[in-house]
Amino acid sequence: MIKSVRDSWFSNMRGDVLAGLVVALALIPEAIAFSIIAGVDPKVGLYASFCIAVVIAFVGGRPGMISAATGAMALLMVTLVKEHGLQYLLAATLLTGVLQIIAGYIRLGSLMRFVSRSVVTGFVNALAILIFMAQLPELNPNTLGVTWHVYAMTAAGLGIIYLFPYLTKAIPSPLVTIVVLTAVAMLLDLDIRTVGDMGELPDTLPIFLWPEVPLTFETLAIIFPYSVSLMMVGLLESLMTATIIDDLTDTSSDKNRECKGQGVANIASGLMGGMAGCAMIGQSVINVKSGGRTRLSTLSAGVFLLLMVVFLGEWVAQIPMAALVAVMIMVSIGTFSWESLRNLKKHPASTSAVMITTVVVVVATHNLAYGVFVGVLLAAMNFANKVAHFKYVTSELSDDGLSRTYKVVGQVFFASADKFVESFDFKEVIDKVVIDLCQAHFWDITSVSALDKVVLKFRREGTEVEIIGLNEASATIVDRFAVHDKPDAVENLMGH
Repeated sequence: MIKSVRDSWFSNMRGDVLAGLVVALALIPEAIAFSIIAGVDPKVGLYASFCIAVVIAFVGGRPGMISAATGAMALLMVTLVKEHGLQYLLAATLLTGVLQIIAGYIRLGSLMRFVSRSVVTGFVNALAILIFMAQLPELNPNTLGVTWHVYAMTAAGLGIIYLFPYLTKAIPSPLVTIVVLTAVAMLLDLDIRTVGDMGELPDTLPIFLWPEVPLTFETLAIIFPYSVSLMMVGLLESLMTATIIDDLTDTSSDKNRECKGQGVANIASGLMGGMAGCAMIGQSVINVKSGGRTRLSTLSAGVFLLLMVVFLGEWVAQIPMAALVAVMIMVSIGTFSWESLRNLKKHPASTSAVMITTVVVVVATHNLAYGVFVGVLLAAMNFANKVAHFKYVTSELSDDGLSRTYKVVGQVFFASADKFVESFDFKEVIDKVVIDLCQAHFWDITSVSALDKVVLKFRREGTEVEIIGLNEASATIVDRFAVHDKPDAVENLMGH
């Protein structure tokens, strides 16, 4: 027990604290921006990020992963806030947490094993592109306050990020970038956008708030659809991020515990006046790249975030957005799987198509759930198509020419059922047909219906049919749903 706590919390204290500081600095403008997207006060996003990060550090299933207010979740809240107000958003956040806890107990996290590697790669690449695109408004020359100083500061920031590690790796280079560029901007009194320009920072600690909404079925009918959407998108992004951080750190995580942890964190956020959130791949990658590995890094990020916005707000407001843009560009470059581009020629076309489709859908819709859903669906169709082609039927005529044995090899299911039927010659004049299924497996009702069709067609031609070799699993589904061995069912099927 003590060793487990030490490994989860105190095995990398220095790296975790410094990484948490970097993440906290990068969280501030994002939390404000996501609040603006959702149509709420900036402190709603900041309080949410603090609450979620602190709580998930204790109850989450993936050490070192950062959870806070996110853009994907904020986009889903826009209509609810616009039509019903903040209080209904807080109520929806509480219900989202409850649904996520239920999802954890019914082991919904285990469904991640059905997400193929090509979908995960597409998700990562799309997110990297979206992170980069989110920085473009800060570099748009038509935007108020964007001068050549912004480009110079951003370039200098990228230079520090990539060159400083050659001097020492004791201090995370993103942290050095933020400190140095802030000092330069203040000393030279540069007229560029800062964190303070994004919105007013709160000056008080969050307090307990119960949503001021009537506890009626009408309220439930309003918030339930939003809560379901928030639950699904939040868990999807969190579980995908956990998988990516698993790969980056070469460790494993408890996906079902992560579902429950996200739920508890969102309930805490809703009770503290915050909006729903989930894992953030960008901040999680910053954390890992800056040396964060344990739960202490996540806790540090949340604590530093609150301390800085409440007690050091005047200083934090001076941080130039160019410094944070440089950090996020580094994240997008580090997040993108460049190897996937080289693998386009090496990997099968179907695998590459799944990856590219996932990227295109996510980038086009700015909705991670849509992209992953389409990617998983396409990957499943490709898999079914491949398995369907691993089935074949051979036949052998008996020496006396009176019977033929058909030997079926492979998987018979909805995708291969038609070809299974086409493999038999129903016009051949013969007394008996033996269908050998020793090396075949029947998976679904469609495959059983195909077997019925084959048997009944032979019988219609006056041919005796014998089925041999069904394995136990196939025999169970055939005995239950087949009609060729049930005279009454056959009569009904053939219309008497």
